[in-house]
Amino acid sequence: MVLKYSTAIKNARLNAVESTIGVSAVMKIRTGAPPTNVSDADTGTVLATINLPSDWMADASGGVKAKSGTWSDAAADASGTAGHFRIYASDGTTCHMQGTVTATGGGGDLTLDSVAVTAGQQVDVTSFTLTAGN
Repeated sequence: MVLKYSTAIKNARLNAVESTIGVSAVMKIRTGAPPTNVSDADTGTVLATINLPSDWMADASGGVKAKSGTWSDAAADASGTAGHFRIYASDGTTCHMQGTVTATGGGGDLTLDSVAVTAGQQVDVTSFTLTAGN
């Protein structure tokens, strides 16, 4: 049997993600596929490092939680093709979340304006949404 949750529980679970990771979260966009688990060592080259806004996700509503504010790196760290992201606590080393990266419309967990990154260019996250399932 599949469990079913109320929208209130879905929203609470989603809001717990942001509160657990905390304010001053750090996102690193990297080349290649993500590691198997968030507890595994980092892989790929860091293309961009983004210090997320202190309230980096909007309050969950209807079982959905979307990015809040501007997620941008004014000057990319390296050149390459973005393949995955990892979100860390404010220490920049404790990974709590990871997923795939694609260009807008590509169906990744996170979308960028372009996955082709050149060192020094601005990198903008165009979309990031968490959806609670049952």
